[in-house]
Amino acid sequence: MLTALQAVVFDLDDTLYPEREYVLSGFRQVARWCGQTVGASHDGVFEELRSLFEAGIRGDTFDRLCEHRGWNARDLVPAMIEVYRGHQPSIRSFPEAPGLLAELAARFPLGLLTDGRAREQRRKLAALGLRGAFRAAVFTEELGGGSAKPSAVGLLTVAARLGVSPGAAVYVGDNPCKDFLAARRAGMRAVRVRYPEGLYANVEPESLEAEPDWELVSLKQLNALISMQLLRGVRSGGPTAHGP
Repeated sequence: MLTALQAVVFDLDDTLYPEREYVLSGFRQVARWCGQTVGASHDGVFEELRSLFEAGIRGDTFDRLCEHRGWNARDLVPAMIEVYRGHQPSIRSFPEAPGLLAELAARFPLGLLTDGRAREQRRKLAALGLRGAFRAAVFTEELGGGSAKPSAVGLLTVAARLGVSPGAAVYVGDNPCKDFLAARRAGMRAVRVRYPEGLYANVEPESLEAEPDWELVSLKQLNALISMQLLRGVRSGGPTAHGP
């Protein structure tokens, strides 16, 4: 049952900071490692990795780098992956995120729910300096198999730790493949923040169930949405409503 808003839960990647920054931060570390290990030009390796990413290559980026350069992928790729996953990220939040979180934290308990490897996600949160804003931060990897979105397990866990019913919370995310479906399954309302530079900015939900209740182009609009809509305990009532 939906009630007036009592808590706000955020996704991390491409919701509070640009995920592209994390990817490029990791590529820089891998490029440095390649320079030290195989004597390759740091700048050259970085630009090649960046170009592959901008071309939409995902999952086998390092394999393609090795293939293009004639390197032994079997020996190098596992080490590249470890460097990427283990690096200390150089990332910054969206400019409006810290102030918004501070304002909201004065009014509501805030939660964080994120998929991915918990160790990496914790490093991101620490690098952003935002951990103190959240009363509860949940990493689905730590909840066991089958807990990643679009499962409702993570959001139900956050709500329980915040001490609110799911219907009194809203989930703010970016990924139409899983974020809003997870919210609906948990009984929460959902807000999509579609930053133009986001990795999923051009992806649309595949079903009505996966639609968010509201869509914003920036976190700057969230406070107004909360005041105008969410405090009344309503859902948008139809296709995605665009924010003020």
